[in-house]
Amino acid sequence: MARVDVIMPQMGESIAEGTVSRWLKAVGDTVKRDEPIFEISTDKVDAEIPSPSSGVLLEILVGEGKTVEVGTVVARLETDAAAAAAAPAPAPAVPAAAEPAPSVVAPASAAPVAASAAPAPSAPAGSVEERLRTKSSPLVRKMAAEHGVELSALSGSGIAGRVTKRDLEAHLAAAPAAPAAAAPSRPAASMHAPAGVGGIEQASATPWPGDRVEPMSKMRKATSDHMFIAKRVAAHVTSFFEVDLTRIARIRAKERANFEKQSGQKLTYLPFICRAVVQQLKRHPMINSAANGTDIIYRQQYNLGIAVAIEPTGLLVPVVRRADELSLTGLTRTINDLAARARTKKLQPSELQDATFTITNPGVFGSLAGTPVVPVGTSAILGLGAIEKRPKVITGPDGEDTIAIRTCAYFSLSFDHRIIDGADADRFMADLKASLESVSETLE
Repeated sequence: MARVDVIMPQMGESIAEGTVSRWLKAVGDTVKRDEPIFEISTDKVDAEIPSPSSGVLLEILVGEGKTVEVGTVVARLETDAAAAAAAPAPAPAVPAAAEPAPSVVAPASAAPVAASAAPAPSAPAGSVEERLRTKSSPLVRKMAAEHGVELSALSGSGIAGRVTKRDLEAHLAAAPAAPAAAAPSRPAASMHAPAGVGGIEQASATPWPGDRVEPMSKMRKATSDHMFIAKRVAAHVTSFFEVDLTRIARIRAKERANFEKQSGQKLTYLPFICRAVVQQLKRHPMINSAANGTDIIYRQQYNLGIAVAIEPTGLLVPVVRRADELSLTGLTRTINDLAARARTKKLQPSELQDATFTITNPGVFGSLAGTPVVPVGTSAILGLGAIEKRPKVITGPDGEDTIAIRTCAYFSLSFDHRIIDGADADRFMADLKASLESVSETLE
């Protein structure tokens, strides 16, 4: 008879904790090796975690919604099924606590719930506890650096005294002046502005009695924080171009059946656009750059982030690395694979990092155009509007104007005006438009 510990895995070098979002197996269930046993959520990715061994789930030690450090034992397996069946019933699992039932009546205050575990006593320098104490999430470290806060000097509520985002926000909020006056007892129709990401105030609606209040999921909160930081650090400007995709539409109609038969992949407009984008990033290196405050970093890799809507939880942006080295078929395979694994929670954190340029496609939902937010660490993002047939005025070889039906879409480029001028952005878009409108009649 042997028992196997199931631990919270390390999902990336900078990730030190994870949240058990859902158990896929119950106590007493038989599991196979590498069969998904529970789901976790980190500040970078949601993922299904496979069982390390075949056996029976003997006990669950960390309930749904609980956040624990990497390496924490979250469950135990009994590898001898017969012995497990004969064993006394295991103790009930730790109650789930992170996805509280929606509140029908808004609470009078929204004070953070105290951590269930008290901070561990301080440990000698260099110990595991000390490393956990200072190895906070990337967001917490960024916030601390921006405000000159030494994480090791704070008393954290995480395991081993690790400083969490909530701890740092509380520290930053308490640093200024005296507490605000008590809120009025009647519902307030105005907005209040509590401390937000990095100590910067954000407008926040006040819930009224009768409102339904739900906590943000970990993915939604991470998206919220990242978007707020992105808008804060970059000077956003958006430029719009209409692009005629009729030639690509004809290629797809002509080659789609043969392409799908040979590759097993659906032929969409996106790989054509990605290929053209990479070609123009090479011609316009400023669009593939990033700013660090005093310098401009010209990236020598062409890594395309492709935004993927994840229902119902939010948005992920997996990255097609070294897209310039991939053929049209290679781009199609990679994009489809990343999108499929994003939706089934199979991505690794490394597959969501190091984008140098991003493409988002709200047009699939019918949007004609948008002004997407430039992700932190890049200087531009391309938005693709709905692709549709439109009547256009075309000048023929004889100089006569005629009305023709063309397949068109509005493309928008949001860019960081700190380092990209409008002329630079428009030259990139004009060249991208010309490239797509004169694409070769062959697939490669």
